[in-house]
Amino acid sequence: MRKAITLALLLMITIFANAQMMNPVKFTSHLKTTPNSPEGEIVFTGKIEPGWHVYSTGLGNDGPISATFNVNKIEGAMLVGKLTPKGHEISNFDQLFGMKLRYFEGSVQFVQKVRFTKPTYKIDGYLEYGACNDQNCLPPTNVDIKVNGKSPAVDTKENPTPEAVTPTMPIDTVTTATASADSTPAVDTTAMAATLSSPDTKSLWKPVVKELQSFGGGNDIANHSILWIFLMGLVGGLLALVMPCIWPIIPMTVSFFLKRAKDDKKKGIKDAVTYGISIVVIYLALGLVITAIFGPSKLNELSTNAVFNIFLFLLLLAFAFSFFGWFEIKLPDSWANSVDSKASNATGLLSIFLMAFTLVLVSFSCTAPIIGLLLVEAVTSGNWVGPAVGMLGFALALAIPFTLFALFPSLLKSAPKSGSWMNTIKVVLGFIELAFSLKFLSVADLAYGWHILDRETFLCLWIVIFGALGMYLIGKLKFQSDEVGGDINKPMPVPCIMLGLCSVAFAIYMIPGLWGAPCKAVSAFAPPINTQDFNLNTKTVEAQYKNYEEGMAAAKAQGKPVLLDFTGFGCVNCRKMEAAVWTDPQVADKLTKDYVLISLFVDDKTPLPKPMEVTFNGQKRTLRTIGDKWSYLQSSKFGANAQPFYVAVDPDGNPLTGAYSYKEDIPAYLDFLNKGLDHFKDEQQR
Repeated sequence: MRKAITLALLLMITIFANAQMMNPVKFTSHLKTTPNSPEGEIVFTGKIEPGWHVYSTGLGNDGPISATFNVNKIEGAMLVGKLTPKGHEISNFDQLFGMKLRYFEGSVQFVQKVRFTKPTYKIDGYLEYGACNDQNCLPPTNVDIKVNGKSPAVDTKENPTPEAVTPTMPIDTVTTATASADSTPAVDTTAMAATLSSPDTKSLWKPVVKELQSFGGGNDIANHSILWIFLMGLVGGLLALVMPCIWPIIPMTVSFFLKRAKDDKKKGIKDAVTYGISIVVIYLALGLVITAIFGPSKLNELSTNAVFNIFLFLLLLAFAFSFFGWFEIKLPDSWANSVDSKASNATGLLSIFLMAFTLVLVSFSCTAPIIGLLLVEAVTSGNWVGPAVGMLGFALALAIPFTLFALFPSLLKSAPKSGSWMNTIKVVLGFIELAFSLKFLSVADLAYGWHILDRETFLCLWIVIFGALGMYLIGKLKFQSDEVGGDINKPMPVPCIMLGLCSVAFAIYMIPGLWGAPCKAVSAFAPPINTQDFNLNTKTVEAQYKNYEEGMAAAKAQGKPVLLDFTGFGCVNCRKMEAAVWTDPQVADKLTKDYVLISLFVDDKTPLPKPMEVTFNGQKRTLRTIGDKWSYLQSSKFGANAQPFYVAVDPDGNPLTGAYSYKEDIPAYLDFLNKGLDHFKDEQQR
């Protein structure tokens, strides 16, 4: 029993470590030659997991990590031209970098042409690339190519063009490997320590993966959006039930099934359940069709595509105006009548399914905006099963009440009567859809760099929208559709007034954001704070140390804990954390006063004084740059390889709490910092 428990714990540790070491891009390399041709191609073929992207070539020094081909040693051949990307290249303007970024999703090929100049050749080089998703970025990653053999043909040209060969620093023996994710990496700390002068260096580089895992929690970057989309679908289905076009259908539907089974109660129950299942099948099929049309990679691409987001903005704007009563979204009546007549003439299961389809068509004018908003959120989540899961939740919430009413007709007597309250719900949903539409316009605005919807403009519009919603709910604002429901001068019910006051309070809460207040409740929707022109909260935080050993020595001298910030010049989410979280006064105070902050850039291209060969998990790896060194430190010591990655340690390099990844949540980040401080104080008192 004890052995089984031990094995289970080891398995859990291994799984946890594997979750931290990411390998979302898998490259293969080969040399492609043609008989009797003096030219060949070095081809790197990459498969990219959904949600991730690999950056293209030639992005410049101020952008993310560009794909480049580097030579360690080349004999009997020469490079021709530059590295060429092949595949579907996506181009979007990035607000943080202030430039257009080009990248690939799903798959990519990078091709470097070579020309053979001698009867035999030997090529030793590597592709370097950068990869990111919406939460993390990987450090610069290498893909080796080592080939030699007889040339298929020889070019007699003796003078290659000046741009033909650009070798990197000479290295005698180079073997690189992607770090694997064992629970305790086998690290050659002796080789690393030998290059540094301090006798304490070896302990600073000692792996602490198990110690970090023992804290738990902080490293979890799992995506819970599927559950969120399902719950949002349930809420959408419940809202659809109280729409004016849905409510009158309930008693008519129940009557239809009672007449069909007035002599056979069991048949009535069977028909009612079949009807509910039919509704679920119809809406689930809609979600599956959306998923099939777009596919996994396309959904993620659409979430940031500017043109698609403009379309979504206009679509939700139309839905909002429809709910306000400006016009009605409605399918042709002939469609519903045709399906209804076929349902009456058909028998058995087909008639019930057609009856469910009739419900879908008749209720389209009310449910279309709700379904539209749900599908928009599901599609732009980038999760490929999102639309199907959202529609499943919507259908369940819509089908279960219909089934219950058919099974227990007496429930209809206790159901509330339709009336003006339904119109009130429609108008409230109109305000919500209007507010959500701005979120998608903001994505397009950031992509194209228009600056028409910067943070203060976005907040102004939301303040007006939610202020107007509050005025409507307390009865100070009326729409033309309110006259249809009854006495327009009738006071609003108490629950409406309470919700109206909450909406007004929310509008007031956002006002300080116009001067730079974080407004955490809207941070997921509003543009980043760095788009705001007028910002009184100008306090920024910058690490005093960008060298691991120097920073740790300073921490020991000052008797302070250390916050290690594994970051990158091309890490978009690192900049987001610095702009949205580090600028918070409480966070900034702790980072500057209570911690020694060390920022380690894993894409720093500064060459090391001498290339260093280390062993990681039994495989040799050559560190050529400062960035390689910090990337190796992160993977070997902490068992992680994505950025941003924050870990609090004591001056000896031991973790004080669990690590923290990308999450723009100031209270959570403060809790992470406070736990590290508390643990450090406890250690000092022992």
